[in-house]
Amino acid sequence: MTIKPLLDKVVLKPDEAEETTASGIVLSTAAQEKPQYANVVAVGPGGVVDGNEVVMTVKVGDKVIASKYAGTDVKVDGEEYTIVRQSDILAIIE
Repeated sequence: MTIKPLLDKVVLKPDEAEETTASGIVLSTAAQEKPQYANVVAVGPGGVVDGNEVVMTVKVGDKVIASKYAGTDVKVDGEEYTIVRQSDILAIIE
């Protein structure tokens, strides 16, 4: 199954959550924070959103930092993805 985002939406594949702290303490799944780093898997076409023209600046393959609690988490074919608006992406990592 393929996810095809609409308008200004972007599909992200989150990086794996940290399982240990910097001091080496192993975290349970419940204690792990939602990762902010992700890879762009699919990008919507942009267009007019809320009366404003949106031009998509991210592209498939970009590594990005997204807002911590932004978007909708979905599971497709056993893989977890997050769908966010482009404005929820804080930066592109180069």
